[in-house]
Amino acid sequence: MKYWADLHIHSKYSIATSKDCCPEHLELWARRKGLTVIGTGDFTHPAWREELREKLIPAEDGLWRLKPEYRVETAAIPGAPEVRFIVSGEISLIYKKNGRTRKVHHLLLLPGLEAAERLAGRLEKIGNIAADGRPILGLDSRALLEITLETCAEAIFIPAHIWTPHFSLFGANSGFDAIEECFEDLTPEITALETGLSSDPAMNWQLSALDRFLLVSNSDAHSPANLAREANLFATDLSYPAIRKALTPPGEGFLGTVEFFPEEGKYHWDGHRACGVRWAPAQTREYQGVCPVCGRKVTTGVLHRVEALGDRAPGEKPAGARRYERLVPLAQVIAAAEGVGEKTKKVRGIYGKLLQNCGPELVVLRETPLDEILKSAGPLTTEGIRRVRQGLLEINPGFDGEYGQVRIFQDEERQAFLGQAALFTFETGDEDRRSLPDSPVLPAVKKGEGEEREETAGLPELNPEQRKAVTAGAPQVLVVAGPGTGKTRTLVHRVEFLLEKGAEPAEITCVTFTRKAAAEMRERLKRLLTPVYGPRKAGAVRVGTFHQLSLDLLRKTPAWTKRTLVSEYELAGFFPEENGVRRALLAVSRLKNSNLTPDDPDVPEEWRDFYRRYQEFLREEGLLDYDEILVEAARLLREGLVPPGVRAGYRHLLVDEFQDLTPLQYQLLKLLAETGSTLFVIGDPDQSIYGFRGAGATVFADFRRDYPAAAEIRLRLNYRSTPVIISAAQHLISRNPAPGGRATLEPARPVAGGPPITYLPASGEKAESIAVVREIIRLVGGTDMLSAHGSFRGSKEGGNYSFGDLAVLFRTGRQAETLEKALCKEGLPYKVAGEKDLFYLPRVRETVTFLHSLVEEEDRLHLAALGLPCFFPGREAMDKLKALRRHDPGAFRAALALENQETFSPEAREKFSSYQAWREKYRSLLAEGVTAFLEEWIQDRGWEEAEEMERLRGMAALSNDPADFLARVLHGKEQDLEREGKRGPAPEYIRLMTIHAAKGLEFPVVLITGLEEGLLPLTGEEESPEEIEEERRLFYVGLTRAQKEVILFSAGRRRRFGARDTAPVLPSRFLQELPAETLQRREIKKKRAKPVQPGLF
Repeated sequence: MKYWADLHIHSKYSIATSKDCCPEHLELWARRKGLTVIGTGDFTHPAWREELREKLIPAEDGLWRLKPEYRVETAAIPGAPEVRFIVSGEISLIYKKNGRTRKVHHLLLLPGLEAAERLAGRLEKIGNIAADGRPILGLDSRALLEITLETCAEAIFIPAHIWTPHFSLFGANSGFDAIEECFEDLTPEITALETGLSSDPAMNWQLSALDRFLLVSNSDAHSPANLAREANLFATDLSYPAIRKALTPPGEGFLGTVEFFPEEGKYHWDGHRACGVRWAPAQTREYQGVCPVCGRKVTTGVLHRVEALGDRAPGEKPAGARRYERLVPLAQVIAAAEGVGEKTKKVRGIYGKLLQNCGPELVVLRETPLDEILKSAGPLTTEGIRRVRQGLLEINPGFDGEYGQVRIFQDEERQAFLGQAALFTFETGDEDRRSLPDSPVLPAVKKGEGEEREETAGLPELNPEQRKAVTAGAPQVLVVAGPGTGKTRTLVHRVEFLLEKGAEPAEITCVTFTRKAAAEMRERLKRLLTPVYGPRKAGAVRVGTFHQLSLDLLRKTPAWTKRTLVSEYELAGFFPEENGVRRALLAVSRLKNSNLTPDDPDVPEEWRDFYRRYQEFLREEGLLDYDEILVEAARLLREGLVPPGVRAGYRHLLVDEFQDLTPLQYQLLKLLAETGSTLFVIGDPDQSIYGFRGAGATVFADFRRDYPAAAEIRLRLNYRSTPVIISAAQHLISRNPAPGGRATLEPARPVAGGPPITYLPASGEKAESIAVVREIIRLVGGTDMLSAHGSFRGSKEGGNYSFGDLAVLFRTGRQAETLEKALCKEGLPYKVAGEKDLFYLPRVRETVTFLHSLVEEEDRLHLAALGLPCFFPGREAMDKLKALRRHDPGAFRAALALENQETFSPEAREKFSSYQAWREKYRSLLAEGVTAFLEEWIQDRGWEEAEEMERLRGMAALSNDPADFLARVLHGKEQDLEREGKRGPAPEYIRLMTIHAAKGLEFPVVLITGLEEGLLPLTGEEESPEEIEEERRLFYVGLTRAQKEVILFSAGRRRRFGARDTAPVLPSRFLQELPAETLQRREIKKKRAKPVQPGLF
């Protein structure tokens, strides 16, 4: 018999899976999809095996079926199969082999639950197999294969999704170049390979070494609705031995596969998402793999990796290759056709009607005549299915972790088609749709096509207010734009407008406030401009932060004397004897940003002496701090020393987040615009949250004063948030004064108001973090442990979100600590951003200082490294070295190179020798990346148990290139300081970040913790009205990051300022400032105490 099988799926015990991944719902969806055989998934998990025993009964040899009492009845589906289960599971391996870290996933099929029990018993002695349905083991792939075959000789062992960059057999980042390197002498035991979602059989045919293997495709489903995204067609008896025989060459009975479009995969093409660079492999080779924006290697995608290992031209088909077909899931086709979301009632209705009238999904997509589909689904969905069958699609390939997009309809095309639908008839071709066709020609990729409608070239996509701002003819334009009104979109269209009016791309400069925001803007400009102006002109528009652009200006000005750039963290180490040095450095930074020199009368006496000594130190040592970059750029501009060719790049200046400018940055902006430049600034005074740096909303009044003829436009339509969130945020911020007036935000889509803002008061800090985790689990529909034990049954409905949809925000970085513990306990994946405090800790500062001296060979950095406790040669030797560096740099370098050391003591010479030995060792380690450096450094220093070093490792995991890592650490804003959570890498992450770090971002759901007096608002002993206004703006920023839902938390007791014990705290006054109709209080349910048997006495 012919039947479809999906062998690789997951249960509810795997992380980031739906709570509906249980036998009864998997069986239901298998019927809907048309699958006869599905894997059980996760056989290693003990609770899942127990559930399988409870709900399944034996069927044919080695297969299982659902007990009738668990069957979920639904409307009859003609031709739906009787579903069978085959015992399956995926195992993740992380291990070192041949000098490299390997991360490989494998799919295992077994003939029964008894074999699963035996194999799980072997594996639980190696690692924790109960923490996740897909366990992670520190085991070599060959060793796992050997253990598997020793335990069950009939097992089927299939390397999973073999091209995924990070976790697979041939993955570019942690895989092998040949299967024999992985499995050695046991390679002949491997008979089949899983292609994965980012590759299809035709791509695999390019590597002749794979000809001897059968190529299988499975959904790797994390929810039942995702079954059959990929599947296998068999023509065998229904039994485990028959399937095993079909998956053993020559593969009699294995006919072929249906495939996901590989271009949709997150790593199909190459590129740098952060820099907006998306390349086909040929482009990567043309640029020798180097990103033109940041100068680093781009991330190599699956297609590139296939071409690198392949020895055949694309399109060549080996003998014995099976047929395959590429499909788009039916719900996705319906949603694209109807122009609505996949989870809407309309899509569910059409989907259900099609199944009831035409049969399972695979039949509808492949076999049902179009005229029959038309009767059940209407013309749009019918046309969508026709286009999928014929490959008439537009595809933007995924790259560097960003999913690709398959586009079936354009919006305007849909409307035009609908208007002419009555004229269309559908004819079914003569070909037999029941047999798989030969490999299709890949659909053409439209180069430069944007992934978001807002990046379409031309102005019709803009609303009237945005269009007025974009086309304003005044030389200076001030745009006041509230949250979610399309600030960046308006700015990038202004660039397009300038180009249309004849401006040269190289004369346009856009200023943002974080490296991440700059990268996003580059990508948006590229998507908008490339189709019209080509990639070179689109890439010529300059985008950067004030500091990036100013540093570039300094380096291009011959009159500037080069100085060594150091971070505030390193500078703190140069003043070890100074009490409160961090506070002093913050004060100096604020004074500089306020345009005050040490001799200015407005400098407080408390800081005057330190400020003067600090500036003298920088000058004498030839150092440049972060703020001094701007000071120096302003000086060169004022003195007319910047070459005209450099100034020409600022003929058209556009500034995003204008409210965040400090007086120093505003002065620099005016100096850049002095020679007749056009100036376009956009921002929101109600989102001014950097008062501690000297920034303030008064910059809007300054602009109006300095440019009285400037055009002023206000953007009011909010495209981000629900009416409820907008109403609450408006009511809150209305308590702050608005000197220039305040435009009322309006929802751009005045649909239903959305759910109310939820407030959950907790008894303490730990209870608050537990409540946050429970809400996350509710929102994503449950994860392994909690779903299994039914802890959240009866709670408010959730489950429509993924981890990447959620952000947990807090006022201070210290709040992340308790939240992390709670997330780790439940095994939830997360990232943390905004932890500037981390780099002031002594161990971290020492690490960064030494790393900096390795990456940049500067004399002053050598001195800084020698000042560390582990290398310190003594005060006398340090003074001699400093004198040599000033007066005889050659002798200084000779001394460090262990030459001409007669004037130094034996102890000092020994320290120098040790320093050089460490440098040699760690310089070679840096070639492997920051992670390798940190692993060895932490071990050498005996810091394995230091929690702060674990956090630093998490940051290196997201940026392993030494130069990039240093740039983020030393000069990044809060949003740039991101690290991986302790759980390690995951497909999606919950975002933990300070509200400052969340600025400019948006998320479907925002959870804000710490709504307490003294924390939000964060106040000193004597609070001022200005402080409260800024804290209110900060809360306003937090609220307006949310698209759909906001959940607020507070603790009744909390530790403050490093205290050992907790103290009672009051709920934040800001809660009272939200309208009652927008806020819903919900009590946290306490766990019921376990009954205790009374004692006899």
